[in-house]
Formats: sequence, C-alpha cells, structure tokens
Amino acid sequence: MNRLAAFLAPLTLVTAILLGWELACRWMSVPVYLLPSPSAIAASIAVDWSPLAAAAWTTLSMALTALVIASVCACLLALLGGLNPLIEQAVQPIAVTVQVTPVVAIAPLVMIWTGLEHPGRAITILATIVAFFPIYSGAAAGLRAADPDLERLFDLYGASRWQKLIRLRLPSAVPFMVEGHKVATALAVIGAVVAEFVAGSGGAQGLAWRIIESANRLQTARVFAALVVLAVMATLLYALVTVAERRILAWWSGR
Repeated sequence: MNRLAAFLAPLTLVTAILLGWELACRWMSVPVYLLPSPSAIAASIAVDWSPLAAAAWTTLSMALTALVIASVCACLLALLGGLNPLIEQAVQPIAVTVQVTPVVAIAPLVMIWTGLEHPGRAITILATIVAFFPIYSGAAAGLRAADPDLERLFDLYGASRWQKLIRLRLPSAVPFMVEGHKVATALAVIGAVVAEFVAGSGGAQGLAWRIIESANRLQTARVFAALVVLAVMATLLYALVTVAERRILAWWSGR
C-alpha cells in the first residue's frame, strides 16, 4: 500500500497541474505563442517526433561521450593522486578552479580552439569539464576514506603503495566513485545543453538548438515539446544510473 501511495501521489499531482493548466489556457484564451496548453504540446510532440528523437540522440550522444571522457580522466588522476599525494595536491586547486568557473565564460574560447565549423567537439569538451569534478572529487575522497587500521596492517606486512591502492583504497572508494558518476551524469546532460545554447550555430542539431530555433519563430509549443523530451531523456538516464548504482553497491557489499 505504501508503494502504491508513493506512486500515485506524484502522478495525481502532475495530473492535477496539467488539468488546471489546460483549463486555464482554454478559459482565459491564452495565445498559443505565449503559453500553449498541454494538449497543444502533446500534438507538437506527435507531429515533430522524428526530428525531436534525432535531436535527443544528438544531445545524449554528446553527453555520454563527455561522461566517458570525464570518467577516464578523473579516475586516472585520482589514482595517480592516490599513489603520490603531491599529484593530488597539484591537481586539486586546478580542478576546483575549473569547476567554479562558469562554463559559459570559457565556451567562446573552446569554440575558437576547436573550430567554429566543429561545434560538436566544443560541446563535448565543455560537457566533459562540467562532469569532471564530481567524479574526481568522489574518487579522491573515496581513496582517502580507507580504514586507518587496515592501512597500518598493510604497512605492517610491507605492502607497496601500488598494493595498498589496488587492494585496499580502491575497493574502499567504490561507493564514492559511484555517487560521483551519478551526479556527473546529470551534469553532463546539463553541460551539453548549456554548451549548445552558447554555441548557437546550429552545427550540432541537438535539443537546445531545437529550443532556440523554435523560440526565435515564436513556436512556443515546439519549445515546450523539446523541453519535455529533454526532461524525459534526462530522467530515464538518471533512473538507469540509479539502478546501476544499486547493483554495484549490492555487489560491493557482498564482496
């Protein structure tokens, strides 16, 4: 019963909001270009489903590519920092500085360096920058979270730095790394969308470009349709990562 209530509560709220929205648009005769009704948005999604799906795949592919690159770079740097604390002390300030710098501030430079004719490269790089820090921060914190008593035991048996890293500190860091990837997944999508807004050239035909193009033409229903597809895509991706997180942590607990 609790599970059913937990499922029905948000569903009921969303249904009530959509119904109130629909009725308000009809009764107040709100212009479609100002605020389309949910039925108009649904019709726009049905009509433009094919280009919306292609745009969603473009955005998703760039976000996933950025996530993979960020994961590899962040984990490698964290592991190197685990072997040598000086490397961690050198990387940490740079990583923090890049993270707190707004991506829109460095986007023009990245666009110039990658070439204006290749906006997809710039978008992937910018999304990678956004997704990098959560993974690196989680991995670095996890590597430092090993049990001190076990560290002393490894020292007692003469374990090398590499053995301590692989057999003790890395297994201890698994929950932190999983959480870092979970946060970075959402940030990679956000970074890709924001970077595509900044690029604004139409070279990368993602969902952000669909929003910009439709907004410039006052086709507000199409703007909302792209937003709905983006929200659904990001939610499904986050749900998949959450399921993977549970599986990995269940395996880790068993180990």
